[in-house]
Amino acid sequence: MRRLLPVALSLLAAVLLVTPAQAQRVLWGQCPGALAALECATLTVPLDYAHPDQGAIAVVVSRRPAADPAHRKGVLLINPGGPGGSGLSMPRYVADHTPLGQYYDLVGFDPRGVGASTALRCLTPRGLVGLESRPADDQFAAWAAEARSNEDACKRSGGGIRPFIDTRDTARDMDQIRLALGVPKINYLGYSYGTYLGAVYGSLFPDRLNLSVLDSSVHPEWIWRRQFMEQAAAYRSDVDAWASWVGDRNGAFGLGVGRAAVLASVEQLAGTLAKSPVGKFTRSTLDGAVGEGARYRPLWSDLAQVLVALRKGDAGALGDAVGAGTALAQRGLDALQSGVFDTVTCEADWPSDLTTYYQDMRTYRDAFPYGYGVLRAAPTTCTYRSFTPAEPPVSLSRNGYPVGVVVQGEGDTQTEYAGGPAMAQRLRDNLITVADEGAHGQYGANPCATEKINRYFVDGVLPDSSSVCPGSPRPDVPADTLPARSAPLAQAITTYLAALSPF
Repeated sequence: MRRLLPVALSLLAAVLLVTPAQAQRVLWGQCPGALAALECATLTVPLDYAHPDQGAIAVVVSRRPAADPAHRKGVLLINPGGPGGSGLSMPRYVADHTPLGQYYDLVGFDPRGVGASTALRCLTPRGLVGLESRPADDQFAAWAAEARSNEDACKRSGGGIRPFIDTRDTARDMDQIRLALGVPKINYLGYSYGTYLGAVYGSLFPDRLNLSVLDSSVHPEWIWRRQFMEQAAAYRSDVDAWASWVGDRNGAFGLGVGRAAVLASVEQLAGTLAKSPVGKFTRSTLDGAVGEGARYRPLWSDLAQVLVALRKGDAGALGDAVGAGTALAQRGLDALQSGVFDTVTCEADWPSDLTTYYQDMRTYRDAFPYGYGVLRAAPTTCTYRSFTPAEPPVSLSRNGYPVGVVVQGEGDTQTEYAGGPAMAQRLRDNLITVADEGAHGQYGANPCATEKINRYFVDGVLPDSSSVCPGSPRPDVPADTLPARSAPLAQAITTYLAALSPF
């Protein structure tokens, strides 16, 4: 689950401080900086909805009015996920990649605790770059100590707002946005963690939600530790698929015949790098690059060529291969850090017994080394949670709003595929599967899924109860010929990664 970069905004005044049942008059003005094409406003909402007289916080909202008012269909509220993603730029993203800006007032917001809204200032990201992908047992205690240290830092700087930085209260804020916009119902588009947020909103306010699309869904039964543990298995599944593809092309890459032989080549190279890194390129970097590269089918040939160059130690190609592998590994690390992530995900209970984590880390270190799988099993700030959540997580259901759509990539590593069918079943929504696809965030990126969702949002027509779209194509590489390169590996991979959906 990936965040968008927070946008520094000066607060635009919203006039009235009100109770949750009241609408407030809002002053809209031009958003600053890169968001100048949008309108922005600030709402005041209760910190604690059970005690609205105990203080308020600010929630900053952005808006792009429908370009075709004569055919306007209402408000579409959008969340990019995270938890902790800034949503202020989402109206621009959706308008640039879909036709919905013609028909809807596109509305984004920075959730409570995030960015320009009243922020939770305890950003203590782990030193992820220095973490081993296959730590020895005697390193586990240091990981636990770092998690405790991060939680202690947030306890010192989180003030009084931290127990109220959660999904339930963010959904309540969404209803305050609806009230301020003066509409009886909203439509909703949520990516990644935003799928869970949308499901919570619909569970709390079913009569106030109309159409909804949940893109790259979390699993309704995996809130939250198991959700992250399953990411490791998804990475491994993608690596196995990539290894099978490369193993069918030994004449081109020379990494072995069949999946097992290719994986053995990867492990041989990992062992070499563990003893003798190539500059700063280590076994952990390799594990990160293999995991991240294998999820993106168009990069499968590029990833194989990175390994070929590293294995040969060819001085002419080595620097380019290291640069390419580092870019892949860094993208995987970047996706692990998020602003209020370590607070929202503590809304559910986590184990407090370190032996549980250490045993899982041993298993994951061996079974899921690629894509930093062991990190998904390690202790987090939630292991040492220093606050009591104001309320338990919401029980999800759909009772009173129309059938929605869930769309899920088959090889998505951030929200593992099983989450999509499970969420669709829980909410009795229709499901779009994007087959053989490891990217995260399909609407606006996958043409087939985008077309189906456009028809739903624009014409009100649901896709089939269960349908399949093709994912990004695998490279067209013959079994015995290494493809010619039109650009250096590092440049090709960086360009591809930059063009991906930001979620």
